[in-house]
Amino acid sequence: MITKVYDKVKQFLIENIRFFTILIVLGVVLTYEFPYYIDAPGGLLDVSERIEIEGGYQSEGSFNLAYVSELKATIPTLLIAYFSPSWDILKEEDMLYDNETMKELIFRDKILLEEAISNATIVGYEKAGKKVDINSEKIYISYIDEEAITTLAVGDQILEVEGKTIKSKDDLSEVINTLKAGDEITIKVLADEKEIFRTATIQNIEGKNIVGVLLSQVAQLDTDPTIKFHFTNSESGPSGGLMTALSIYNMLIEDDLTKGHTIVGTGTIDLDGTVGSIGGVKYKLKGAVKKKAEIFFVPAGENYEEAVELKEKNNYKIEIVSISHIDEAIEYLKNL
Repeated sequence: MITKVYDKVKQFLIENIRFFTILIVLGVVLTYEFPYYIDAPGGLLDVSERIEIEGGYQSEGSFNLAYVSELKATIPTLLIAYFSPSWDILKEEDMLYDNETMKELIFRDKILLEEAISNATIVGYEKAGKKVDINSEKIYISYIDEEAITTLAVGDQILEVEGKTIKSKDDLSEVINTLKAGDEITIKVLADEKEIFRTATIQNIEGKNIVGVLLSQVAQLDTDPTIKFHFTNSESGPSGGLMTALSIYNMLIEDDLTKGHTIVGTGTIDLDGTVGSIGGVKYKLKGAVKKKAEIFFVPAGENYEEAVELKEKNNYKIEIVSISHIDEAIEYLKNL
């Protein structure tokens, strides 16, 4: 019996060998990834779906992040991008800083999301008059300039510099500013869960002492009421800071700032509430329009100018609001 089944299967494969060969070749060709990426308009993410606050208030409307869809370049996606004016083909190196690998970019975006969440929590709680205390802070290396003279690596968590415990970016600046250009410093870091020592040489650029690295500071917070986040592994970057802070603030106060509206926005958030510029405005705005959003918060300056130009060019039916500080967004919503 088994022999007969085997013979039939073998005969079937022999008779259809050409079909299966073509199928395999097509599968390989159509899924082969080229060294390019495709940026396209994304959708909206209701931030409240990623935030859980004990006893937090619900809203009738929603605060939404607008995001960019980033796709790997395959033959199908390249063909769509070639004929679609709203899809762009980017070389891998166009997405990276100088002297940066794709692995380092992924880490940088992940840690910038953590920093944005940390900043947004502090700003949101402070604006709502709720308790938020910084329990501890972790300082990470998120980028190293190609001119830096150092053995530091992206992902290192800085623990000590010249024997002094580092608890913030300011602590590191204080140590560096006591030295002079050409001095080599010893830095204790946590790398791959091991404490090791690195070195860096001080450089002076335009009168400022630097070691040529970009730092990200993530605070470990104690809050009342308690808060938890549920962002997914595919979500990263700092551009959701403003909307995360607004959503947290709205969940902590009785009055509903959304007033039933679908509010979309983008922009980084600093600890003092300042809103910073971001990339991919055209993709985010188109995604907001596609989802019929009513209001689009965008960082003041070039981001706002680009958004207004796109709105006028494409006759988008959406209110674009320039924001340079979270207080401006809150005031706008109160006056809706």
